[in-house]
Amino acid sequence: MTFNWFKTTLLMAAIVALFGVIGAMIGGKSGMLLALLFGGAMNVFAYWNSDKMVLRMYNAQEVDARSAPELYGMVAELAGRAGLPMPRVYVIHEDQPNAFATGRDPEHAAVAATTGIMRMLEYRELRGVMAHELAHVQHRDTLISTISATMAGAISALANFAMFFGGRDEEGRPVNPIAGILVALLAPLAASLIQMAISRAREFEADRGGAEISGEPLALAAALRKIEYYAQGLPMPAAEAHPETAQMMIINPLSGGGMDSLFRTHPHTEERIARLNEMARGGV
Repeated sequence: MTFNWFKTTLLMAAIVALFGVIGAMIGGKSGMLLALLFGGAMNVFAYWNSDKMVLRMYNAQEVDARSAPELYGMVAELAGRAGLPMPRVYVIHEDQPNAFATGRDPEHAAVAATTGIMRMLEYRELRGVMAHELAHVQHRDTLISTISATMAGAISALANFAMFFGGRDEEGRPVNPIAGILVALLAPLAASLIQMAISRAREFEADRGGAEISGEPLALAAALRKIEYYAQGLPMPAAEAHPETAQMMIINPLSGGGMDSLFRTHPHTEERIARLNEMARGGV
């Protein structure tokens, strides 16, 4: 837990610093000060509200034991095995099979699954996926991933402002428009690199933790293979509209190649499957 809080603090500091750099490009020292204040305020806001914002982006609908008995009962059983409070459970009406967890701590956690994943996976496979998401909750990864997604979106918006509206230095002279374009291009990239620094290792850890919670690493391995196969041919409009949230998903939901492939938010699925197979051979 202490290490996760350290990572969270480091993430927040890096993102606030990035806000400061963008602010300096827009308006010199005064712009930097305003951007730093804005970045700090955004961090506080994201801590308390980022989960609600992400769930709203995906138009997620909360369900209970009556409206989604199988999914809700599955999560309740796994949460009990993991020693976690019962999280809120959401369904996202998307054909692409995928899932994520969010929330600032285990007491305020939520897990979400698409209708596609509920339809395409067998019970044991879906159970493995939900165990993976609960492992993120158990490891307190959800705070880091949700805040980073929210802040990356804010950085992109601020960078676009820099490109289209430019700024002035302390003497009131216009800032070089090329600088604004560079900020607009490089700031989202920097935000993505910050996310990548924490996201890939988290997936391996959540795979292991999920396999331990469910007791079935091979079920999760089979689920990952299916999800990746179907996700490649089924775009998720909400994820395409908010690519900063892609790193929250169990499998990258974005359909594009190029930069999306170069700056991967997830480890290679085959490597994840190989590690799960190794766990199964070890008797987990």
